[in-house]
Amino acid sequence: MQVQRVVLNSRPGKNGAPVPENFRLEETTLAPELKDGEVLVRTLYLSVDPYMRCRMNEDTGAEYLSPWQLSESVDGGGVGVVESSRCTTCAEGDVVTSFNWPWQTHAVMAGSGLQKVDPQLVDGHLSYLLGAVGMTGLTALLGVREKGHVTKGANQTMVVSGAAGACGSLAGQIGRLDGCVRVVGICGSDEKCKALVEDLGFSAAVNYRQEDVTAKLKESCPDGIDVYFDNVGGAISDTVIAQMNNGGHVILCGQISQYNKDVPYPPPLSDETQENLRSKNITRERFMVLNYMSKVDAALFELSQWVKSAQIKVLETVVNGIENMGVAFCSMMKGGNIGKQIIKISA
Repeated sequence: MQVQRVVLNSRPGKNGAPVPENFRLEETTLAPELKDGEVLVRTLYLSVDPYMRCRMNEDTGAEYLSPWQLSESVDGGGVGVVESSRCTTCAEGDVVTSFNWPWQTHAVMAGSGLQKVDPQLVDGHLSYLLGAVGMTGLTALLGVREKGHVTKGANQTMVVSGAAGACGSLAGQIGRLDGCVRVVGICGSDEKCKALVEDLGFSAAVNYRQEDVTAKLKESCPDGIDVYFDNVGGAISDTVIAQMNNGGHVILCGQISQYNKDVPYPPPLSDETQENLRSKNITRERFMVLNYMSKVDAALFELSQWVKSAQIKVLETVVNGIENMGVAFCSMMKGGNIGKQIIKISA
């Protein structure tokens, strides 16, 4: 079978911004016969996510992330349908997902590495399995629950940076559902600000490209900031942390503003920000879903119920065609998406 795949063509370098030319589309042939335990899958949707920038380097800087290899198929979150199977746990027609799905139109994969999913979990919106009812949703929900210390009736204010992205757009809604009385998002355009307030129910939104973030946060958070869901790091996070209350909590989810720089993760903080954390007794710890796998099934069910009942609204930016994977990835890294960036590979 002739299939198309995307391989890593070149590395951007540790301090370089990725460009579409770092990826290459090519044709390859799949073996006609499956081995025991293998399945042939047709790819429906693929995901691009900020953490993938680290995988473009020879050294990812994280022990749990392996680097992509030059001229080898790139991989990440994917969902597809089984077309043929020699695996006892996967049957023809099953919808399956994986965190290590190759960027290919079809692929032969080990059935043991696939998770079978019920399309009813997402009312047939299979792309949601890569976002709101997948790893992105888990990151948002478990991040808020495990590191945010949100308490109903405590009059808490949450700020979310990267708030119009895949994870931030969910985290703000979850903070509101869990009891925050005020949720403020920081994002990079007026269009995104409008979506946060009018579509997702944020209390207010700040366009960091056009507005004075310090002044807008003081206006939008008159009682200070108790919880900060940090997706970006850098100067924006310094500004937020400066306005946090004593005993506040930083949910350290991502640092996308720093991913093109040759710095360790998490990146070092300024002396002033470190002093703010220390003097105000603000917690700031790394957060990884991998450390909470025992809570994943219950969390996915809760996310599914919220999505089905429209208590959580899902925003997606969908691009068609495997040939556009590199363009979609680079656009997402520059904030070109609203909500989850999805690439539709086949119907």
